[in-house]
Amino acid sequence: MLMALLAAGTWWLVNKSMPASDTEGTPRLRHEPDYEMHNFTVQRYHSNGSLKARLEGETLRHYPDTDTLEIDQVRVHAISPDGRVITAVARRAVANGAGTEVELFGGAEVVRLGSGTEEAVQFRSEYLHAFLDEERVVSNQPVTVVQGTSQVRADGMEYNRATGVIRFSGRTRASFGPKPTAATP
Repeated sequence: MLMALLAAGTWWLVNKSMPASDTEGTPRLRHEPDYEMHNFTVQRYHSNGSLKARLEGETLRHYPDTDTLEIDQVRVHAISPDGRVITAVARRAVANGAGTEVELFGGAEVVRLGSGTEEAVQFRSEYLHAFLDEERVVSNQPVTVVQGTSQVRADGMEYNRATGVIRFSGRTRASFGPKPTAATP
């Protein structure tokens, strides 16, 4: 009788400590981090060996069930194959496992640096969703976009680098300053 009670107790303990299984008998992953990093820097490279992206932050947590990263005090520095640079900062971020999509929360700012005659574009909001490979930035929350001396505030927006178009949504206010002129000697 004592052995049967001990066996039943062991069975119960094993079942309570094991993750739940799906219909195929494989364990379902819980939404718990499988690893953490503190004060970290992660770098990715293009196939030619040049830097593709650098991701830095205070704390990184990886969740295997969704293959996502949660990052506190995030800083992203991405470089396209043709050399265009995009930087992003925020208090918190959620990124996909491939690092191609980043949601920025709290004091979010994305800057696409200019090249040649092209001026830098800065996006600021409490929420920005950046698609790094596609060079797109979207937000469904109030956003400020600054390029040179021009500034636009809107309830939301979508920017697509390939088309060069920024679409604003909701109430929108803009101020356009003069373009800087080249100084003559």
